[in-house]
Amino acid sequence: QVQLVESGGGLIQAGGSLRLSCATSGRTFSMYNMGWFRQAPGKEREFVAEISWRGGIPYYADSVKGRFTISRENAKNMVYLQMNSLKPEDTAVYLCAAGRLSTRVVESIDYWGKGSLVTVSS
Repeated sequence: QVQLVESGGGLIQAGGSLRLSCATSGRTFSMYNMGWFRQAPGKEREFVAEISWRGGIPYYADSVKGRFTISRENAKNMVYLQMNSLKPEDTAVYLCAAGRLSTRVVESIDYWGKGSLVTVSS
């Protein structure tokens, strides 16, 4: 069992930066690929970023590539999402996700956090 708790969201002006954190519990955290999704009001949940259990080369959605950075610290059971050059269209609830095989599609997620709201004002 893996539990995920996000923090770090808030209100930020366009062009600003935020760092989201995901605290995890469970002794098998290091065996999971970790990812971030987001869901804007009235829209479907969409993939944002993934990092493998080995901490290998991250994978990003085209919409955030070059602006967002995902990282993990297995020793601390933590995952992070550094978000730079934020745009109003980045406004959404951001959810941390864990998956044994992949975290690029909703169907492959084993565990979800409850989410952290990020609001980017223009």
